[in-house]
Amino acid sequence: MSDRPIQVLIIDDSALVRQVVSRAIAGEAGIEVMATASNTAFAMERMRQRWPDVVILDIEMPRMDGLSFLRKLMSERPTPVIICSSLAMTGSGALTQALAAGAVSIVSKPKSGLNGFLEDAANDIIAAIRAAARAKVGLPRRPDATSRPLHPAQALLPERRALNTADVILPAGTSATLKTTDQVIAIGTSTGGTQALEAVLTRLPVTVAGLVVVQHMPEQFTAMFAERLNSLSAIEVREARNNDRVLPGRALIAPGGKHLLLKRTGAQYHVEVLDGPLVNRHKPSVDVLFRSVARFAGANATGVIMTGMGGDGALGLKEMNDAGAATIAQDEASCVVFGMPREAIKLGAADRVLPLNQIASALIEAGRR
Repeated sequence: MSDRPIQVLIIDDSALVRQVVSRAIAGEAGIEVMATASNTAFAMERMRQRWPDVVILDIEMPRMDGLSFLRKLMSERPTPVIICSSLAMTGSGALTQALAAGAVSIVSKPKSGLNGFLEDAANDIIAAIRAAARAKVGLPRRPDATSRPLHPAQALLPERRALNTADVILPAGTSATLKTTDQVIAIGTSTGGTQALEAVLTRLPVTVAGLVVVQHMPEQFTAMFAERLNSLSAIEVREARNNDRVLPGRALIAPGGKHLLLKRTGAQYHVEVLDGPLVNRHKPSVDVLFRSVARFAGANATGVIMTGMGGDGALGLKEMNDAGAATIAQDEASCVVFGMPREAIKLGAADRVLPLNQIASALIEAGRR
């Protein structure tokens, strides 16, 4: 982008919401509210005069609803869209559809207490706008056939150089030297990841190794996201529950607002779902998951870091790589936001850098090792 400010269009039928979001942006260097609109018809009039860099859009709108407007926009002139909706507070199938249609992120908006919301969420709104302005939208949702810094996950999972047999819970009478050949695939992603995960998971067979997944997503929303992917995929996809087994043909997605860790009991892998501090400003955190996979699965794992803003997961992927795991980073051309894969690549954490449409095949191949 040029040095001119990011031009933002706010579309919401509530005058108070338009005012509050505008105030959150006001005075922020490099961002400017281009216009506001009370409905999508007014918004199109504004956009015919001047096209925004980023659109902030409510779902529940009069006349043409926000979801229909989003689909129309993405089919005619793809533009980065941030959904700002109260539906995100409780979760909604409409928001799942919005992400599938191409929205780059979601900001939760309360039905009341908007001024307090401004104070709490202003930084999230600004960060979402800056990420959206860098995002590449309109990418296909499904692929064609064809000195070490302190690890941010330290508070939850202290570092160990190598897998210690004391880390593995062994059933009574079982040898401490017990090994397992079971494989695990760990995937971490953020902005643009809902579409990327759909592109990968819907191409995996039921024979694929068990998957553990972190997608940065609001609370009360991951269960519906998992349900949607489950309906589209041959494998089982669901929100992870504490002590769930990691099994071939099953993908466990970290619940919003909780960390997901891989653990091992004897020769079997399972997950731990737990609360804890934010790591890299996220909960769930990709770094937390990847560090646990490095410790408990080691060379039996494959790690994948995909599209997303920031650097969450880069250090964890490096630990997986150091532990002997195969590691993959999504390439820049197919990412909506290249931040997370770029940071992993800079650390030398990725064995391979692949376009989105080759990642599923690479995971299938890894399972044949």
